[in-house]
Amino acid sequence: MIVAIDGPAGSGKGTVTEAISKKFDLINIGSGSAYRAVALKTIKENIEINEVEKIVSLLDNLDIEFGMKDNKDIIYLDGEDVSQRIREKDVSSIVSQVSSIKEVRFKLTDIFRKCANGKDVIMEGRDIGSYVFPNAEVKIYLDASVEERAKRRFLQNQEKGIQMSFEEIVKNIEMRDKNDKEKEIGALKQTEDAIYIDTTNMSIDEVIEEISKIIEGRIRN
Repeated sequence: MIVAIDGPAGSGKGTVTEAISKKFDLINIGSGSAYRAVALKTIKENIEINEVEKIVSLLDNLDIEFGMKDNKDIIYLDGEDVSQRIREKDVSSIVSQVSSIKEVRFKLTDIFRKCANGKDVIMEGRDIGSYVFPNAEVKIYLDASVEERAKRRFLQNQEKGIQMSFEEIVKNIEMRDKNDKEKEIGALKQTEDAIYIDTTNMSIDEVIEEISKIIEGRIRN
């Protein structure tokens, strides 16, 4: 079974996906983290965002792995745990542009599909149900207002010690929404067969409960 959870930045996809993966014993393939890892590698190699050919050349030796430590999902880049580093301001500012590069999307999509082959998985992102796994048995589209999403991201950053003002986060989210919806490949959109859930006034537990009912209904059928 494949569960695809899509939605804009800050809609709660990551937190919900992590909880659902544990509840139903699903392998959590982190697409957003993978794209952030490529963005981080771009920064580490001192490559400018407009140097597309150089970014694409990084894919030849791309070493990304998913794991779990202390009951938390971990992503490794070149053998290093970068789970927190990829959430920092410099990575956030370029990840949307990096993920817009066709070759990057093709390479990572191929990795994601191989990881899911023959397994029960859950994956969250912008285009999981529409592009990566169009035949997923369960498709969910999470959404929330820009203000609510910015508030959530602001609190997350505070917990992780990441310094970024609320105004900066709002601007970043609005920019990412625009970029994600206008991408030539893998644009953010709700598919006709995806179930829409507005999480603006919902707690995480309420969202998890609603999605759990949907999955349980598909399992019974």
